[in-house]
Amino acid sequence: MTTAMWFTPPFTRHPTSIINCTYNHHHALDASYVKRAADLSDKSACFTSPHPNFGCVIATARNVVGEGYLYAQGTKPAEVQAVEAAGEFCRGATAYVNMEPGDCHGDFTAVSAFIKAGITRVVIGIRHPLPHLRGKAIQALRTEGLQVDVLGEDIRSISIEDALKSCLVVNAPLLYRSACRVPFSVLKYAMTLDGKIAATSGHASWISSKESRSRVFELRGRSDAVIVGGNTVRKDNPRLTPRHGGGHLPMRIVMSQTLNLPEVANLWDVREVPTIVATQRGARRSFQKFLASKGVEVVEFDILNPKDVVDYLYDRGYLSILWECGGTLSASAISAGVIHKVHAFVAPKIIGGKNAPSPVGELGMVEMTQALELIDVSYEQIGSDVLISGYLQPIPDMTPVIPSVDETSAIDPSLSPYDSPIIFFYKTWDPYGSFSNFSPHPIRLPDENGDYVTWSSVEHYYQAHKFVGSSNPNARSYIEAICSAKSPEEAARMGRRTQREHSDMVRADWESMKIEVMYKALKCKFSIYPHLNSMLLSTSGCILVEASPHDLFWGGGRDGEGLNYLGRLLMKLRSEFLGDDDTHKLEISGGY
Repeated sequence: MTTAMWFTPPFTRHPTSIINCTYNHHHALDASYVKRAADLSDKSACFTSPHPNFGCVIATARNVVGEGYLYAQGTKPAEVQAVEAAGEFCRGATAYVNMEPGDCHGDFTAVSAFIKAGITRVVIGIRHPLPHLRGKAIQALRTEGLQVDVLGEDIRSISIEDALKSCLVVNAPLLYRSACRVPFSVLKYAMTLDGKIAATSGHASWISSKESRSRVFELRGRSDAVIVGGNTVRKDNPRLTPRHGGGHLPMRIVMSQTLNLPEVANLWDVREVPTIVATQRGARRSFQKFLASKGVEVVEFDILNPKDVVDYLYDRGYLSILWECGGTLSASAISAGVIHKVHAFVAPKIIGGKNAPSPVGELGMVEMTQALELIDVSYEQIGSDVLISGYLQPIPDMTPVIPSVDETSAIDPSLSPYDSPIIFFYKTWDPYGSFSNFSPHPIRLPDENGDYVTWSSVEHYYQAHKFVGSSNPNARSYIEAICSAKSPEEAARMGRRTQREHSDMVRADWESMKIEVMYKALKCKFSIYPHLNSMLLSTSGCILVEASPHDLFWGGGRDGEGLNYLGRLLMKLRSEFLGDDDTHKLEISGGY
C-alpha cells in the first residue's frame, strides 16, 4: 500500500519569502495528507453500517508509506492498518488522521500503534466529537512525547480549509448526533424543471435519469434508515433498497398516522431488509397484527410527528436518516427542524399541472423573505440532471469558543483553550451561580473614609462605587440609595440608570478603576465564605466563562465575542489563592 507524492521545490526568492513559502508549503502538505485520510475514511460507505469514519496516512518526507481506513465497527483500526503497511518506515514519520482516534477497544489501540511504531508526529483533522473521547488520544500522544498538531488549533492557514471541511463532512452524522442529539437527516427528492415530483395523475416513474437513480442508491447505502410516508407506499410501492451490490441495507421506515396502507407492498417483505411502521397509538389494531405476522415492527407514538420519530431513532443509535417522502411529510419534517441537508435532483423536463404535487408542501410562509436558504450549496451534473445540494443547518463546529482566549492563557498558563474543561455560569440558580456578582452574599469593606460598610452583594458595592469620589455633591445620595437597594438587580438598575442619565455623577476615573473595584469585591466575597472559596478552588484547571449573552464586557457574549472580564477575574483570583495558600488561609480564618 505504498504510494508516492512528489512536489516541485520552491523557486529562489528573497529569504523572507522563502521562509513564508516553506511555512505555507508545509501547511499545504499537511492539509493534503489529512484530506487524503478523510477521503480514505469514506471508502467503506455503502458497504458497512454507518459508523465513525477513520482514515490514516503515514508519510515520510514527501512519500506516503502506509494507508488504512476503518471498514466497519469491530474491525482493525485505520491507524493499525497504516502502521502495518508502512512497517519500518514508520520510525520518525508523520501520521495523518481525519479525526482524533477513538478508544473503542478500551486500550488505546490506535495510540499504542503509533507509539510502538516510532511515529514522531501526528496531524489530526478534527478532535473526536464525543465528550468522553474528546482530547483523550491527543493528551495520551503528547504525554508520550509525540508532537500533535490539530487543524485550526496548532495549524492555522487558508491552505487547511478544504481539508478541514472534508473532515467535517465525512463525519457529519457523528457531529450532528453529538452536538444536537439527533441523527443526521437528509431530505432527497427528484423534480422536474417546473418543480413537480409527479404528474397530476400521481405517476412519477421516472423523473430523474438512470445515473441520478444510481446516486440515490448510494445515498441509501450511506444511511441507517430511509423514511417514507404512507402516500408513497400507496402510490409508488417502493423497495427502498440500495441495489448497489454492497453489504449494507438500511432500515426502512414508514410513517402513517392512520395505517391506511395496502396489504400487499414490497416493504412488507422483510426477508432481506427490515421494516418499521411508525403510527399513532391505537391505529388499526387488526392491521398492526397483520404487519406483525409479516415480521414488520410496529412502533406506536402518542402523537406521530417527525421530531418524536427522530428522537426515537436517536435512542436506537442511528447516525443518519434519508427522507424520501412526499411534500406533506417533507414540509412537516422541515417545520419540525429535523432536516439538516437537502439533495434536489432537477431533471430537464416540464410536466405542468395546476394540481401536480411539489416536493415540499405548506410551510406557512407568505413572503419570499421568509424562504429558507441553503448554505454551502453545491451543483453537480449527473447524467442529464443537475443535483443541487446544501445544508439547512450548518455542520456543528465542536471547537469550544473561549472569550478572550489569549488573555485567559496569560492569567493561567496551565489552561489550554482546547483541552481544559469549560464552566459556564450566569444566573445565581445555575450550578456555579454563586460565582455571579449578583449572588446574595453580603460583603464588608471600608468606604472612602475608612469606615466599614456592609454591602448586600458584590453588585451593590460595584454599582455604588461608580459614584464614590465624584466631584458632584449629590453623588452621596445615590450611593446610599444603591447601598439600600433590596436586591442586586435593583442596585444594578439604579446604578446603570444614574450613569446613563446623570453622567456628571460618575467618578472621573471610573473606566480605569472599575475592574479593580470588581476584583476587590470578589476577593472579599471568596475570602470570607469558606464554601465559596472551596467551590472556586475546585475549578482548578477549568476555564470560567460568565455566560451572559448581552454583557460583552463582564460576560462572554452569545458567540464568545465578549471580553469575559468576570470569568477572567475569578481565574486570576483562583490563581492568587492557589499560589499563596498560607496567606489565604489567614484571610479566611480571620475575615477580610
